[in-house]
Amino acid sequence: MIKPGKSIYTAAIAAFMAGGMQSAQAMSEAAQNFPDKPITIVIGYTAGGSTDIPFRVLAENLTGILKQPVIVENKPGAGGVLPAMQLHSKKPDGYTLAQTPTPVFRLPYISKIDWNPATDLTYVIGLAGYSFGLVVPADSPIKSMQEYIEYAKQNPEKLTYGTPGIMTTLHITMEAIAQDAGIKLVHVPYKGNAESLKAIIGGFVMSVADTPAWAPYVENGKLRLLSTWGEKRSKKFPDAPTLKESGIDRVQLSPFGLAVPKDTDPDIVKKLHDALKLAMEKPNFREALEKYDMEPLYMSTQQYTEFAKKTTADEGKVLESLGFRKK
Repeated sequence: MIKPGKSIYTAAIAAFMAGGMQSAQAMSEAAQNFPDKPITIVIGYTAGGSTDIPFRVLAENLTGILKQPVIVENKPGAGGVLPAMQLHSKKPDGYTLAQTPTPVFRLPYISKIDWNPATDLTYVIGLAGYSFGLVVPADSPIKSMQEYIEYAKQNPEKLTYGTPGIMTTLHITMEAIAQDAGIKLVHVPYKGNAESLKAIIGGFVMSVADTPAWAPYVENGKLRLLSTWGEKRSKKFPDAPTLKESGIDRVQLSPFGLAVPKDTDPDIVKKLHDALKLAMEKPNFREALEKYDMEPLYMSTQQYTEFAKKTTADEGKVLESLGFRKK
């Protein structure tokens, strides 16, 4: 019953504030007890590849820090974006995290989706950046990027290249290289580098653009590395020139990290961020990255959120220039 002199409006406000305080208290309790069950990290690439192995090391480290099992789940295909695409419909409780590689930020321009990666995910932490390179079989007549481009000019639409999928950073960069050089290449998408490397070793594709999952094959002499795509030469493969050194004015790196669903309790996000930062600072994670010529690339929650917003805007411009942006 409303007391005399107290308006219905005032009573409604009081009830609303009381409900809000109860809700805030419940969220605080949820964060305080987090985690009390296993956590799943979903990645968009195949098991045993250059993404999977470092993430499994990270999950092992995280298990020790959070005292709960951390499971890596592989959902390859669609250029690595499936985990993020499915994440926005998950419960925002912090128990499901998704890897967010750069192709996620292209989704608004190439797919019909009812959510925006710039605003509809909660970005937890930036972890590392992919390094890239282009390889051919060791017995290929092509021995340099200049010869690669010349072969494509002499053999229009005959030179094939594999990537982990359509609209991946590797696909976009190869098409940009082709556009700059005035050549036409044939793209052969795979579900991940485990598949694309089997294809090139088996003679089903003439070249592969990928992360250094190709490293063991370059080291054992089965593949030849034509170029790496960073600003500087690879520490692990210093004999391979960069794209710039090969006369191609491009540098391509691809940072990635982890996100949780929108509206996840900020206290839970902070717990995850802090634990992940400790996990990625352990020497075994750096060693796992180095195996694939990668390095840690830390971004805080705020930094990674700003990165996501900027990259989403920038990717629209890149796709427009290549004619890949859907109307």
